[in-house]
Amino acid sequence: MAEYRIDELARLAETTVRNVRVYQDRGLLSPPRREGRVGIYTEAHLARLRLIGQLLKRGYTFANISELVSVWERGGDLNDILGFEAAIGDPWTDEIPGYVTMAELRRMFPGQVTAPNLTRTLRLGLLEREGLRFRVPSPRLLNAGAELVAAGMRLSTVLDISERLKQRVDTLAEELVRTVADHILAQHAPEGILKGEEIAETASLVRRLRPLAQTAVDAMLAGSMSRHLHEVLGEHFAEVLEHINEHRHAVDQPAGQGAPSTG
Repeated sequence: MAEYRIDELARLAETTVRNVRVYQDRGLLSPPRREGRVGIYTEAHLARLRLIGQLLKRGYTFANISELVSVWERGGDLNDILGFEAAIGDPWTDEIPGYVTMAELRRMFPGQVTAPNLTRTLRLGLLEREGLRFRVPSPRLLNAGAELVAAGMRLSTVLDISERLKQRVDTLAEELVRTVADHILAQHAPEGILKGEEIAETASLVRRLRPLAQTAVDAMLAGSMSRHLHEVLGEHFAEVLEHINEHRHAVDQPAGQGAPSTG
């Protein structure tokens, strides 16, 4: 289970350290585990913070949210509730974020770390500015981009691909999550909120379903990539054969054939 200090927790939840403390004071967020003077938070805290943020964006007040939390916590054992929130908040990847400096970026993408490219990279979330360095949420994505640039692609083209992929994957993920969530809630929370044993059962179901989504996407992506690769190569070699045939026809044509008459 991942653990966070308060500043990292606030950043992941897209809020502030001050807000985290306010939510704790109002009883919306449970206190962290203490290690000396340092508070240690978990995915359950992160999930609760994200829920609070979503409800605040929708116009609900602290009083509304407090009432919801009270109903929620009365409906089940505290350990079950924390287990459910941890299942929701668990990272979906075992990838560990990294850090790079501007000098390292320039070595990875020689001559292409321009102001427009850097601004776009930050907007896409591929990098996050952190003082004099950059946090890299997914080193795998950054390294994949560097490999494409090393193969001769422009960084701006790689960012085009990233932006389109991000938009399409986000749309697919939203559709998948909403469909599965509707099914789970219809079966386990017919009265509108999870209660009693349903909380633990739903947490277990969420944990089982999470890897299935990634497996399904990986399998479909692999099949589609294979099919489209064969199509693209087929188109390329068809063009090569057409060029060869045109060249052969030009060579085989008798001298003077096709020249305009001067008579």
